[in-house]
Amino acid sequence: MIITNSNDETSLACDMVIRGGTLITPGGPIAADLGITGEQIVAIGLGLTGRQVIHADGKLVLPGAVDPHVHLQMPAGPVISSDDWETGTIAAACGGTTTVIDFAEPAREAQHDPTRLQQALASRQAEAAGRAVVDFSLHMTLTDAGPETLAEIPAIVAAGCPSFKAYMTYSIKLSDEALLAGMEAVAAAGGLLMIHAENDAGISYLRARFLAAGQVSPRYHPRSRPASMEAEAIERALALAEAAGCPLYVVHVSTARGAEAIRRARDRGQVVYGETCPQYLLLSEAEYERPGFEAARFICSPPLRTPADQAALWQHLAAGDLQSVGTDHCPFFFHGQKDLASTGRTSLPPFTEVPGGMPGIEARLALLYTYGVRAGRLTLERWVEACCTAPARLFGLYPRKGALVPGADADVVIFDPEHQVTLTPDLLHENCDYTPYEGWHLHGYPVLTMLRGRIIARGGVFVGGPGGGQFVPGHTEARSAR
Repeated sequence: MIITNSNDETSLACDMVIRGGTLITPGGPIAADLGITGEQIVAIGLGLTGRQVIHADGKLVLPGAVDPHVHLQMPAGPVISSDDWETGTIAAACGGTTTVIDFAEPAREAQHDPTRLQQALASRQAEAAGRAVVDFSLHMTLTDAGPETLAEIPAIVAAGCPSFKAYMTYSIKLSDEALLAGMEAVAAAGGLLMIHAENDAGISYLRARFLAAGQVSPRYHPRSRPASMEAEAIERALALAEAAGCPLYVVHVSTARGAEAIRRARDRGQVVYGETCPQYLLLSEAEYERPGFEAARFICSPPLRTPADQAALWQHLAAGDLQSVGTDHCPFFFHGQKDLASTGRTSLPPFTEVPGGMPGIEARLALLYTYGVRAGRLTLERWVEACCTAPARLFGLYPRKGALVPGADADVVIFDPEHQVTLTPDLLHENCDYTPYEGWHLHGYPVLTMLRGRIIARGGVFVGGPGGGQFVPGHTEARSAR
C-alpha cells in the first residue's frame, strides 16, 4: 500500500482519495475510488483526484467496523475488566473497528433518584471522553423497573441512547413482570430492548448442586448453563416482547435452538434481532476439558457450545436470521484476575467465582473473514453487513457509521485479503495475558484504519493520537423495522 501526495492543485476535488481497491458497499463490491474531504466520505467513482492518494490495489475497502457489545473497565465483583477505554479502543482500531458500543449502568443504591439513569449516562460518557481513540456509543442497563426508572427512559432515548439492556440472570436480573414493564416503557419511547437470555432459576439450581458435590473445576461451568437454559429464556423473552410490542435484540446467541427461535419469531413478523459472537462460531465446549485450571480462560456466559451449534449459527448468520456479530469483549488476566490472585486469595476459586468473559475486540473482523468469507460460509457483503452495517443501523448510528456512502463519516478500513498473521498476545493490543485464539492462523487482515478521515492504525500499529474518539448519539429513526 502506497500513499502519495499530489502537486496538481488545479484538479483536486478531495482531500484524500483511496484508489484501486474493491469497495464493499451496501449494493455489493465495486471497483471504484473513494473520495474523502474533511471527516466525511464525499464521492465514490472512477478517476477521483485528491491532495493525497492512498493506493489500495488488490485490497478490500470497508467501512470501519462497529462492535455493538463491549465491556471496557467494567467492574466484576472484586476485579475490573482489564482493558480500559484507551487500551481497548487501541486494540479495536488495530483490528479495523472504529466504533464501539459499551454500557452505562445506574447506581443500584439510588433507585428512587429521578435522574439516576441520566447521571449514569453522563458519568460513562465522561469516563470515555479523552481516553477512547475510536468513536463510541452507549447502551443503558435496566437493573429495575421502578416508576422513577421507567419515567426516565424517554429522556435517555432523547439523549442519544435508544437501546436498553436487561438481564434474565445474575443479581441484576429482572422478573418477568419487571421485564414486561420495562419493555412497554422502552417501546413507548421508540427504543430497543437488548436481552441477556438465560434461565436464572435453572442455572442457580445446577450451580448449587455441583458445588454441593465438590464439582468446582472450570469444566462444570458449561454443565451448569446448558443449552436448554438459553433456549427457554429466549422463547420467554420473545413472548414478553411480543406482548409488550417491543423491538428485541438478543445478545450473544450461542445455541442452535436459540437462533431457531429467533428465526421463527421473525417469520411470524415479530421485530427481533439476534447477535452472535466469534467465540460461539469458532470455539467449542471442548475447551473446558483442558487440564487443571486452564479451562478458566474460556469461562464466559453463555458458555461455549457444541460443533453442531457452531454449524447452525454460521447458517443462521449467513441467512440473515442473526443480524450482527459483536464480541462481548470482557477481558480478564488469567493470572491475577481469573484466578483471583490479585484479591489475595491463596487457593483457586470454584468456577462460580471466576470472572466471566474473554478478550476478542481486535480480531473479530479478520476471524470472520478467514473462517467466514474464505471458508465459503459468508459472502463479502454479508461479512460487512454483520460486522459494520447492521450494528450501526440497529443502534441508530447509520448512515453516519457502518457504510461507504457519501455523507458518512470517513471511517474506512483497508483490508488485505492476502496478509497472513498468527494470533498471539504479543501481536494483539488487548490488555490481557492470553487470547482464546492463540496460534490461530488468519488469512486476511486489516492494514490501515481511518477514523473520520484520519489514519489511526497502519500495519498493525496504532498511529493515532490520544483520546480522538467522540460520543456518537443513536437515533431511533435510523433502525429499520426488520
